[in-house]
Amino acid sequence: QRQLVDSGGDLVQPGESLRLSCAASRFTLDRYAIGWFRQAQGKEREGVSCISSSGESTNYADSVKGRFTISRDNAKNTAYLQMNSLKPEDTAVYYCAAVAGYSGRYCPLSNKLSYNYWGQGTQVTVSS
Repeated sequence: QRQLVDSGGDLVQPGESLRLSCAASRFTLDRYAIGWFRQAQGKEREGVSCISSSGESTNYADSVKGRFTISRDNAKNTAYLQMNSLKPEDTAVYYCAAVAGYSGRYCPLSNKLSYNYWGQGTQVTVSS
């Protein structure tokens, strides 16, 4: 019954913005690190950003630094990925994921196998 539901993907033009949401059902996220991953056609799923359970630590892939911002609102049991200045190469299915944090600063961006729960994915397409 524990589930993550990610949403917010859309078709946008280069330079535009989107905000993805990741809502937890049947469990609370306050002790979980949250990661956002993406998988483009023909490519391996890669880490985009993560935020630790405390919110103290965040990590970003080099390709999105300065453009994307991860955040969380534990009161709403939801995490977000604000995506600005979108580029065609950002086109992918985006997934949120959660992993129980052994500390408040735990934030595994690269190790997708660490994550216990995954959203269904939401399509982001950036095209003119």
